[in-house]
Amino acid sequence: MNTPNKLTVFRMATVPVIVAVLCLGRPEILWLRIAGVLFVIASLTDLLDGHLARKYHQITNFGKLMDPLADKLLVCSVLICLTEWGHVPVWAVILIVAREFAISGIRLIAAEKGVILAASRIAKIKTNAQVFWVIWIMASLPVSFREPVALILMAASVILTVVSLIDYVVKNKDLFKDLK
Repeated sequence: MNTPNKLTVFRMATVPVIVAVLCLGRPEILWLRIAGVLFVIASLTDLLDGHLARKYHQITNFGKLMDPLADKLLVCSVLICLTEWGHVPVWAVILIVAREFAISGIRLIAAEKGVILAASRIAKIKTNAQVFWVIWIMASLPVSFREPVALILMAASVILTVVSLIDYVVKNKDLFKDLK
């Protein structure tokens, strides 16, 4: 397994640790900060694995499939925990999680047809917006999610979530032909 793929696996392995810190440390701000640091480290591995994969020509089908999945697991898990704490609106998280399930379904259809869908540019921007939103929330608590910067980041995340879903559906509409 190459280094970029190991970083992706590491990011996935951090998810239960971050969730445990968030769930066990509730509602202590210290635990939230610890989870925030772990989240930032995990998020940075996404930048690093992509950089290394491109620089050293180590792009693999495993990476194309698992890197976006690792991002989904990381962001959605933390958003769900923050919803439990009352710091993220449930409707936004439901929308984000629903989009991730829909894209995973499209990836499964593509894989069945022998096509591996890499993350699109808009999807990468969407993920970055979500990561910045989560980091802002975790860094600024106990400030309300209704605070202006949090609202802007949430709006950007939600809009990009919808736009990226539409982008995937439109760009991959041929995958839906002949579905039985």
